[in-house]
Amino acid sequence: MSIQTPPVLSQETQAMLDCLRQTVAKTLDRKRRLGQYAVLWSEGAPIAVGEDAPAQLAARKVSQD
Repeated sequence: MSIQTPPVLSQETQAMLDCLRQTVAKTLDRKRRLGQYAVLWSEGAPIAVGEDAPAQLAARKVSQD
């Protein structure tokens, strides 16, 4: 079994990643507050999360063990 260590990111790359994460979090929160659904990628397929999500993309219930 090999243990993988996370890559070391440059300071500039880390700043870009942090900015992207913050932007995504703000956008998802805004969509939630507006009552809009969001499309995410989960388990190799797109899913829609939210009350008005299309039925064919609606999120599957995932059991948490």
